[in-house]
Amino acid sequence: MTSRTSSITAWRGPFTTLSVMWARLWNVRDRFITWWTALGKLTGDGLLYFLAAGFSLVLGWTSSQPAQWQWGYLTVGPYLLIGAVAFIVGRRVLRREHLVRVILLGAVLIGAVFVPLGLETHWRQLHGGHGDAQPEVGVIERSGKLLSKGQDPYRVYVKHGHLVNEIPGLPKFESFFPYFPLMGVFGLPAADTHQSEGLTDARIIMTLMTLFASGWALALLRLSKEQKLRVAQVLLALPTGALFLSTGGDDMPILALLLLGVAALQRRQTNLAGISFGLAAAMKLTAWPMAAGALLVVRNPEGRSTWRRLFLWVGAIVVVTTVPFVYKAPGAFMSNVFAFPLGFAGVASPAASALPGHVLTTWFPALGHVLAPLAFLIGGYVATKYVHRHWPLTLSQLLAILSVVFTVMICVATATRVGYVIYPLNFALWAVVTQDHKVPAPVLVSQ
Repeated sequence: MTSRTSSITAWRGPFTTLSVMWARLWNVRDRFITWWTALGKLTGDGLLYFLAAGFSLVLGWTSSQPAQWQWGYLTVGPYLLIGAVAFIVGRRVLRREHLVRVILLGAVLIGAVFVPLGLETHWRQLHGGHGDAQPEVGVIERSGKLLSKGQDPYRVYVKHGHLVNEIPGLPKFESFFPYFPLMGVFGLPAADTHQSEGLTDARIIMTLMTLFASGWALALLRLSKEQKLRVAQVLLALPTGALFLSTGGDDMPILALLLLGVAALQRRQTNLAGISFGLAAAMKLTAWPMAAGALLVVRNPEGRSTWRRLFLWVGAIVVVTTVPFVYKAPGAFMSNVFAFPLGFAGVASPAASALPGHVLTTWFPALGHVLAPLAFLIGGYVATKYVHRHWPLTLSQLLAILSVVFTVMICVATATRVGYVIYPLNFALWAVVTQDHKVPAPVLVSQ
């Protein structure tokens, strides 16, 4: 009997230890929230802007990409200055504290987005359209020019292990167009002028789209003024948004459309949600998890599920904008949109960062065909169990699940970049601000 008791105790030991660790982490979280709340809103903003200045300095010092290190050095000053103003003003008791925070947010947008974006687009023009932008900017603009001529943007593809129809004078990875066709609309203005300059730079078009969609979403969201401001800071003003708007991150309009879809789900406006998710899904594969998950939580004003209508909207937009290109060149489409981003095209992607999935598949190439499917199966099982246990799922719970899903995807993918962390970061914040109730803290297990 004694040996059986000892074996049970030993078997429970690891789980008890994990419970204790989880409870302690939760306590650290609670203490951090208490400390953060005590800082005050303006002081908290100032701290965020100071941290952003530190990030900008490190990026300017360490990055080898001209667009990134230029942005880093250009934004250190604005972040430091506005952070200092927030700290100084935060020491006073203000009647219109929120108005001051909004004004400072606008100043950050000018100093960290608009000015660097204008300078980098001008420098790119001086350099003949080369450098001063992330590679995807040129890729999107070339696709826009092809679309404007009625041509297929999927020109390059892999056949029998060899790259076919590579664009001369460009790195192999820049010959691919790893998006759905609708992403090419951001390159259409450059096609009209036959060059990337001024307002026709794809980054400016993507920034305008991001500001329009996110502004509409913030107006619709049923959140407090403070919550809306924090969402705007993370999405647009801090390096989690400003860096990508200025240098050419194509994920920004996707995130803005997803936020608009989230606002529509919260308002129970199925048509708007379907259009928003449909447009995002017709641009990039990273929007598909949110579009699929929305089917679980979409409701009409009476509380009934309207997943069929949402599915029809998303499906119609994706099919209408994609099927003609798939029908014309299915092999090229699959090589560009799926094989290349997933690392199966035999071409090194610039998105290959030193994350676990890429490192493991570099050491053990055979894992490249196993790691992602295995994570998909295990993660799918865990997510299904969670959804079943918490059904009907809330919007906040869906966003929290997606935050975890994207984190896992980023870590196990063979070709991904650290910048994709903006997806789980934003989803996690949206999950917090849209939650309907507080999750109880775990109970500390006695030893």
